[in-house]
Amino acid sequence: MVSVKQFQVTFDCADPERVARFWCEALGYVVPPPPTGFATWDDFDRTLPPEHRGSAFACVDPSGVGPRLFFQRVPEGKTVKNRLHLDIRVGTGLVGEERVAALESECARLIQLGAARVRLLRADGVNESCLVMQDVEGNEFCLD
Repeated sequence: MVSVKQFQVTFDCADPERVARFWCEALGYVVPPPPTGFATWDDFDRTLPPEHRGSAFACVDPSGVGPRLFFQRVPEGKTVKNRLHLDIRVGTGLVGEERVAALESECARLIQLGAARVRLLRADGVNESCLVMQDVEGNEFCLD
């Protein structure tokens, strides 16, 4: 049997810090401390060659349980639907209108952070309701 490996989820984006800070707020993650010898990430960033400044940012689960999220600047913009997306579990154990109310409440909070609502997918007898959204750069995710 293969042992479980640690992993991180990497986002390609135009503005790594902006997207990372959105996901910190959305998930309750935090920005890790800067490398040893630097008081801030800005101090560290200024030591990089100009073409690498602002090119990456990360956030971590403060409990150490969830994966690290890494955000890297890429030159091309997003053009198609994500092949992978995050599901934020806000309605676990809830059904019907109680579940929809929990999804809508979290949706409202995330819209205040810059997310966009795409559509509510109502329960269909097989799957419970979920709400499709986009982060600050248009990456799809679901509230479920």
